[in-house]
Amino acid sequence: QVQLVESGGGLVQAGGSLRLSCVVSERPITFYSMGWFRQAPGKEREFVGGVSRRGATDYSGSVKGRFSISRDNGRNTVLLQMNSLQPEDTAVYYCAASETADSIVTTGYDYWGQGTQVFVSS
Repeated sequence: QVQLVESGGGLVQAGGSLRLSCVVSERPITFYSMGWFRQAPGKEREFVGGVSRRGATDYSGSVKGRFSISRDNGRNTVLLQMNSLQPEDTAVYYCAASETADSIVTTGYDYWGQGTQVFVSS
């Protein structure tokens, strides 16, 4: 069973940075297209960004230029670097893996992590 485990969340002041990690078990992360999502209280889960099997990345408009996704293949980990954080970035952040998609997708993921809380104070 594939498992995704996120870490790195916490409390940060506006303008600060955090780096989230997602460790994937069972298979190399290059086997999957990976996505990061977030869900704020009272809101629907939204796509933050993703990395395809080949390493291409894409981001939602609300985080483009502030967030970046990378892979550490040696540690089978996908990273979400978040800079210039704002209170509206407060949410539970989830990583997800698709074993069928070749490109970055916003739906249809097969596996999800348990989430890590990010809180940005003003």
